Amino acid sequence: MWNEFKAFAMRGPVLDLAVGFVVGAAFGSIVSSLVNDVIMPPIGLLLGKVDFSNLYVNLSEKHFENLAAAKKAGVAVIAYGQFVNRVIDFIIIAFVMFLVVKWFNSLKKPEAPAAPTVKDCPFCFSSIPIKAVRCPHCTSSLATTS
Repeated sequence: MWNEFKAFAMRGPVLDLAVGFVVGAAFGSIVSSLVNDVIMPPIGLLLGKVDFSNLYVNLSEKHFENLAAAKKAGVAVIAYGQFVNRVIDFIIIAFVMFLVVKWFNSLKKPEAPAAPTVKDCPFCFSSIPIKAVRCPHCTSSLATTS
């Protein structure tokens, strides 16, 4: 059983999936940093010095200065600013993955068309196997006409 598992785990697609997962996780953290540290601060500045990661709805009666203070107090909050950041993360990651897949597909050689398996009988114009020497429909001999 161990040998079967080892053979399964060492197949190409499984290793490719593992590598893709690790690279994807690393890429996700880079995009999160890009969104949180590069993209959102200028957008927040343009919208009146708003820190999106600190936007929340307090579900209690008490007032808190920021999201961290509300969470520290154990109050129920809806942190919609962090949700906005995560949505932007997802959109960027999805767009970049679209570009990567599109680029990768452009590198593939176009597949050669498959060799024909049928031909038309020159006498009755029926479709017949390419190797046929006599038409099964009109019984014409095809050996001299191919």
